[in-house]
Amino acid sequence: MHPYPAQPPILVTIGDIACTQHEVITPAGRFPIGGTTWSFTDLSRTTRGIPTWAIVCAIVFALFCLLGLLFLLAKEDRTEGWVQVVVHGPGLAHQVHIPVNSPFAVADLGNRVTYARNLSFQA
Repeated sequence: MHPYPAQPPILVTIGDIACTQHEVITPAGRFPIGGTTWSFTDLSRTTRGIPTWAIVCAIVFALFCLLGLLFLLAKEDRTEGWVQVVVHGPGLAHQVHIPVNSPFAVADLGNRVTYARNLSFQA
């Protein structure tokens, strides 16, 4: 017989928040997942600009031929900022800011929050 009871598996993590089938685990403790509400706010921005490598190549190759200026047509998307996730429930109020560097990271965190909402509704 094992001296410790089996812990339920963690199904999703969002920053420092973890969720099992029946609990939300935060640094402040464990709380029932039933009746929790989840908030997801995207505070990131994506800009489009000329990457540094393209500027360097344009300068170097412009000295040899004007075709080097074609490097200035290269564009790069840059995402910066963070996502805020807030969970409220009976005796629970916790928020986390998670830095993101791509639209895919924002979408992934949004899907994780949706999954946590579904766990809350099922409880």
